[in-house]
Amino acid sequence: MIVIRFRLAALLRAVFFAASMWLVACSHPSRPLTHDAYIWRRVWTPAVTQAMQGSAGDIRAWRVLAAQTDRAGRLQVFHPDRVALLASGKPVMLVVRIDGQLVQWDEAQLLADTEALWKDWQGGDIRIAGLEIDHDCGTARLPAYAHYLAALHPLLQGATLSITALPAWLHSPDLSTVLAQVDESVLQVHAVRDPHAGLFDSALALHWADDYAQRSDKLFRIALPTYGSRVSWDAQGRLASVQSEAGILDAGDDSRELLAIPQDIAGFLQQLQRDPPPHLAGIVWFRLPTMQDDRAWNLATWLAVIRQQPLHGEITATARPSSTPGTLDLLLQNPGELDMSLPKVVALPQACALADGINGYALESSRDTLSIKRLQPGLLHGHSQRVIGWARCATQGAQLHVEP
Repeated sequence: MIVIRFRLAALLRAVFFAASMWLVACSHPSRPLTHDAYIWRRVWTPAVTQAMQGSAGDIRAWRVLAAQTDRAGRLQVFHPDRVALLASGKPVMLVVRIDGQLVQWDEAQLLADTEALWKDWQGGDIRIAGLEIDHDCGTARLPAYAHYLAALHPLLQGATLSITALPAWLHSPDLSTVLAQVDESVLQVHAVRDPHAGLFDSALALHWADDYAQRSDKLFRIALPTYGSRVSWDAQGRLASVQSEAGILDAGDDSRELLAIPQDIAGFLQQLQRDPPPHLAGIVWFRLPTMQDDRAWNLATWLAVIRQQPLHGEITATARPSSTPGTLDLLLQNPGELDMSLPKVVALPQACALADGINGYALESSRDTLSIKRLQPGLLHGHSQRVIGWARCATQGAQLHVEP
């Protein structure tokens, strides 16, 4: 009986220990996701270097646009600031963009161009972590793409080969062949799809990430946006243009401002952190925001999202005398550090008889009141302001009411 009791006690201790370890594992937070950033610049400016310096502490690696194919399929090489990259102390993934509209290319020539680019970056003090190919092709081109990747991989002599991947490839049987040729991949879950869909849909992105994890048995990362775009469509509903760098103007009937809202991206990140798909290694941000980007988040907002800090703030609306006698400028102000969503409506007091909106806002009138209504979603950068209209009011001290 003593032996039986001893064995029973040992068994109970083993069961208790296993259960305790299971509880510890379940209560232990998942490993934090790492963060890379694309530096998607054909011409580097001091603002890019400043953004790198301000964010390097939160970034694992830079993914730098190094070359892009022209209409003939030849690589056009860009000249990133190697001094700034070296000073950052971060690994660098060179990115080669192959135009997705290329119907075909001379594979031997493209391989020679890519190998020459790769060799040009070897031997210096910058830590070159690998090469990434960005080719947004249709599924019909995936077999040719896989063939090119298979020939390219040995030329890197053991360095990491990565690609960007599209959700549209998820149902192609050729995706497995493409992924078999690379070491890792970056799934792009932000896209311009149609006039009524935004730039980013968190539920759809989670669905794509889960599906992709089932197709890939290798490490992958998810690309997330820090920017907005003005997108236009033609009369047949086909995509006509995408502008991510020009100033924000009043929207026409065939165009929309598509925007990545920081709160939406932050919520998506929290879901990934709580329940990451298998093989997910981290996030790649498109793109490193600078002070020169009108449509990108500011640096403080981007870093707050990465660090999962609160995204609180307030936009105020005021009326001030304008240069036109008898009228007031309607002004939005963001006194805080973080970007905030533009208010939907700014209501004017009854003392205002005439008004109109500008810079993405338009007049909306009812029987008793006038309002300035937002036409498109947008952000107001921290420590900035925007005039959204004018009004003619009986009193100078008009009190404006903001609807978030």
